[in-house]
Amino acid sequence: MDAFLAITTQTEALCEPLQVEDYGLQAMPEVSPAKWHLAHTAWYFETFVLAVADPDYRSPWPAYRHLFNSYYNGVGNPFPRPQRGLLSRPSVEEVYAYRQGVRERICALWDRGSPAGSLAERIELGIHHEQQHQELLLTDLKYSFSRNPLAPAYQTSPPPAGRPETPAAAWRDFPGGMAAIGHGGGAFSFDNERPQHRVLLQPYQLARAPVSNRDFMAFMEDGGYQKAALWLSDGWAELQASGAMQPLYWAHQDGHWWHFTLHGMQAVDADAPVAHLSYFEADAYARWAGARLPTEAEWECAAQALPVQGNFRECGLLAPAPRQVDDASDQMFGDVWEWTSSNYTGYPGYRPFDGELGEYNGKFMCNQFVLRGGSCVSPAAHLRSSYRNFFYPRDRWQFSGMRLARDAS
Repeated sequence: MDAFLAITTQTEALCEPLQVEDYGLQAMPEVSPAKWHLAHTAWYFETFVLAVADPDYRSPWPAYRHLFNSYYNGVGNPFPRPQRGLLSRPSVEEVYAYRQGVRERICALWDRGSPAGSLAERIELGIHHEQQHQELLLTDLKYSFSRNPLAPAYQTSPPPAGRPETPAAAWRDFPGGMAAIGHGGGAFSFDNERPQHRVLLQPYQLARAPVSNRDFMAFMEDGGYQKAALWLSDGWAELQASGAMQPLYWAHQDGHWWHFTLHGMQAVDADAPVAHLSYFEADAYARWAGARLPTEAEWECAAQALPVQGNFRECGLLAPAPRQVDDASDQMFGDVWEWTSSNYTGYPGYRPFDGELGEYNGKFMCNQFVLRGGSCVSPAAHLRSSYRNFFYPRDRWQFSGMRLARDAS
């Protein structure tokens, strides 16, 4: 119960800097309002825990079953995602009351005895589900705030500048061979991380650090956005349609690059990892640099022996930062999610969660790519080397960056 209370309280703490007018912002169909995130995470516990624990359960909020269902067709007709910003009612106050009502009912389950078996598993999944929405809440707010000409800041204190470190060697060598990837059991994992299985890797090299803003500026200055030969066909078409000539949130003013952050407009830190790239941009940069994106198996094998440490949400920066001089020389987690070249699909022997929860991950295994490592707005305890994030190749509003790989010579 302590974990449940801690996570649900954290979600509400993330909303403390907001004005009531901020809760309903939805600047594009792919993002959701903060109020919707608050209600949907409560909806999960009501739908998949309370209603399962008591077959005679009757919700005091019957309309919410439709309004705050994300994509679970097996439990009803979801309210259209692009229209979530139209839900001025229920009010913010009513949504907080909904969360409190669900929280009290979940705690009452413990009062009758600790939940066990599949019910306990559903609660644990709900806790990790809420952590995912904590990250989405911040990335969605950043995008919606960025569309306001006033460039409002979510957090007013500027991120402290770090001192960059140049690693002793730019690349790590890996011998290849047979390796095991995927979650091996024991602690929690999502269904898309299982089962653990063996893969054959050829010898490869992986960059010791993500691509920096300075690195990406060199690509831009060399005309990388104008060279069709660097781009995948779909990427070039997306580029022509969008007119993008720099990472999302960047603007060139008075001879310098600036970007919108959760702290408002800030000068681009050349030594910080570049963020808010699409898969297409990452792939084009890698080709320009004479390298490639790693496969997810290569990335995971490189990360398995490393601690999950880095710049996460708990650090309070809420922005990618230059590596500190006292950091470990090989840091694979935090700052930015790293695009891989791997399509998001099920592992050999993949089995989705049972029942309606089978829609959690499996239904999205089409036309998306895997990202690894977590970001500056990810909760640290939520991550592990086997964790698989996934987005469409055009998506840029997440803190998505890249790390280069290349075949061993």
